[in-house]
Amino acid sequence: MITRFWAETATALATLLFGLVIVYGALEFGTGWDSSGPQPGAFPFYTGALVALASLGTLVVTLAQRLRGAAIVNEIFLDRERAGRVLAFFAPLVAFVVITAFAGMYVATIAYLLYAMRFQGGYGWPVSIAGAVGAAFVFYVVFERFFQIGLLKGPIERMLGY
Repeated sequence: MITRFWAETATALATLLFGLVIVYGALEFGTGWDSSGPQPGAFPFYTGALVALASLGTLVVTLAQRLRGAAIVNEIFLDRERAGRVLAFFAPLVAFVVITAFAGMYVATIAYLLYAMRFQGGYGWPVSIAGAVGAAFVFYVVFERFFQIGLLKGPIERMLGY
């Protein structure tokens, strides 16, 4: 069981670290102005600084609420039931990424949408298959043909000559 205090604290620390890493990386590219305008690291620097500052604000507010004894920080954020729902949403996304790496974007899209429509959405097999294959076809037409942006191909697409 995870309380809201620990969830907010962990998230604030993670985003603070993320913001500081962005700031540090942006320093390598310059963050000021030169004769042609802002240097390449200016936008990432200020964006990372804003994320870090907002994270510090969240951390301060969360700690202040805890010290003040506010009931909201002691609310249950994640228990067994909620963790199961999060896992049911997150696991298929991880599977999508893994399948994309080995089988290509179109096969992964079909597999993910077929699973999501059939087992999470409760649609019948014909609708799920049509939706998954139809979405992959639309992605192919839009990206490969219209915008001429090749998506990651797997062995099936290579066998078909794409």
